[in-house]
Amino acid sequence: MLRVQAPAGKNQALGPSLAIGFRPNASAVEWMATIGLLTLFAIAITWLSVALGLTSPTPEAAGNAPMPLILLPFLGSGFVPTDSMPTVLRWFAEYQPFTPIMETTRGLLLGAPIGNSAAIATAWCTGLTALGYLWAKNIFNKN
Repeated sequence: MLRVQAPAGKNQALGPSLAIGFRPNASAVEWMATIGLLTLFAIAITWLSVALGLTSPTPEAAGNAPMPLILLPFLGSGFVPTDSMPTVLRWFAEYQPFTPIMETTRGLLLGAPIGNSAAIATAWCTGLTALGYLWAKNIFNKN
């Protein structure tokens, strides 16, 4: 049985955000949707990391294998609007998984319209989870 334990400081991102002036005005339903989306995203990244770790020859390489995933939020709409980016970077930012997840989370917490970004974010999370799980299972069964 797989057991997952939440980190001790699970509100580490929310506390500083509130301290510097972020004031979410989300309803209880929007908070639940945000928590659900972020949970789906965490599961997707976890399975991708498991698969990347299983492909690594050493424990040190396994620890560093998911590092490129850290750069993806910086190449999305988390810090600047995609409209202000150069053409190639804008195209990449609009079609990578972090952008719809960030747009949906931002919209839910601020009570703004989210359009179809929730469906796209959920599809990305579901697809990445399935890909990571099947890849990890395949690698594990070969070993």
